[in-house]
Amino acid sequence: MTTTKTPKAPVTTAAKVPKALVTTAAKTPRLPAVTTAARTTALKTAAAGLALLLVAACTAPTPPRVQASAAGATVCARPQGPPGMETATTIDVIEQAYFCILGTYYSGATLDARALLHAGFVALTQELNRNGRDLPEATMPALTGDRKTDWAAFEAVYRKVTDQVPDLRDRLADVTLEVIVAALDDNHARWAHDVKRHPDSYDDDGYGLGLAANITGPQADTNPGTALAPLFVTTVHGGAAKTAGLRPGDIIEAVNGSAPFIDGTATPAIATLYPQYPEARPVRLRLLRQSTGHRWNATLKPGLFQRDLTTLQVVQSKLVDHDVAYVRISGFAPDSANRVFKAVSRLRTGRMLSGVVLDLRGNGGGSPTEAIRLLSAFAHGKNTAYQCTADARCEASPTDDTVELLGLPLVVLTDRGCASACEHFSSAIKDLHAGQLVGTRTAGLISGPAQPYLLTNNTLLSFPDRHHLGPDREVIDRIGVPPHHHIPLTPKDAATGHDPALAKALTLLHK
Repeated sequence: MTTTKTPKAPVTTAAKVPKALVTTAAKTPRLPAVTTAARTTALKTAAAGLALLLVAACTAPTPPRVQASAAGATVCARPQGPPGMETATTIDVIEQAYFCILGTYYSGATLDARALLHAGFVALTQELNRNGRDLPEATMPALTGDRKTDWAAFEAVYRKVTDQVPDLRDRLADVTLEVIVAALDDNHARWAHDVKRHPDSYDDDGYGLGLAANITGPQADTNPGTALAPLFVTTVHGGAAKTAGLRPGDIIEAVNGSAPFIDGTATPAIATLYPQYPEARPVRLRLLRQSTGHRWNATLKPGLFQRDLTTLQVVQSKLVDHDVAYVRISGFAPDSANRVFKAVSRLRTGRMLSGVVLDLRGNGGGSPTEAIRLLSAFAHGKNTAYQCTADARCEASPTDDTVELLGLPLVVLTDRGCASACEHFSSAIKDLHAGQLVGTRTAGLISGPAQPYLLTNNTLLSFPDRHHLGPDREVIDRIGVPPHHHIPLTPKDAATGHDPALAKALTLLHK
């Protein structure tokens, strides 16, 4: 049934999602978990006659290929404005996305398309099984390696299966396309659809347990091998965590009865700390406060909480140690570079500065243009990165030499929350010897700048059309940028408010 969905806000292209790229060798990709919650998609009909037509359409078989739209043959295009009202995902939308990836994704020309179709078919059969509707016809067709022939074989079986379960057709299409995109194993590839937002939320509201830990949500989801014990609270934003009396430095010994680490390896329990709407299941924590030795249990229910408005400012600045400009940048939003320049200029008025500390911890990225502009205040005449195709044809991203040099020593604070454009900036600072990095290694979530493409059901598919390399042509994706000075935060630091990375930065600037 082709029903009409309520319009949803597009998701940004910040770093998030699966793992390594699909190679040219056929393989079985790892599949993400797919929620089993049913999605309500239909709008109320305005008239009884229209309602009857929709009911009839639900039970009708999928139109044969000759009657279906030619979506698969449509070249995917960049959106020219906000997407229209989202409609149901169909096999034709999946076809369009499949050929969009093969024709536009940076390694689309060389990847083995059979891996995408295999992943999609696995998702299809698993969803049938979850709903108790498995079918004998749901058998993976033989694939030859010819992309068009293989698609035709996949589509024929897909239609035969979904025609027998019309009530599941929308859900089966959604999970199939979700997993085809996830099979790229690219942290900048995603399909934005059916985005939900709490009906009572405002722009300054957060959703979740109201806490942040030393292991971030993206790190737990995409790169848990980088996580180090112990797991502890770094910030209490509000909500359930504040109500339960949690404090920075509290060690989380168990999540829903599961240990966050087993033999030093992070477990999926950590990701449970970061629920997203509409997930509302309570989370049980066992906690230890090292300063007192007190152990206790707390049950936190996800919900809305009002965040501190000062933490929502993209750029925050202050003078530290009387002569150092400290500037925290939470993301490379539009005009963020100019805000940094103005902040340093104000702090510089009437005094001599010893240097600048740029705090990029927790900076999830944003605009590469803003990252380049900020970098250009510390280096001219250099290449900040390279954007390359699968066959190693690379385009340089040079500094913007119209930006005035600040002429001040620089220290940059980094951690595992510094991702995407933040890693573009950090790697360039290090490779170009424009400053020193202090803290911990960055996230390693920078496959390439994501480009959005509009599908015919008004949803957005996004992925990189070029792969990112650092100024020394090094791969940063999955690896991250190591700092010059490794200074991790400890539970005691978090509990006492001590910032060892900032202390090291000040020492370096005052040498």
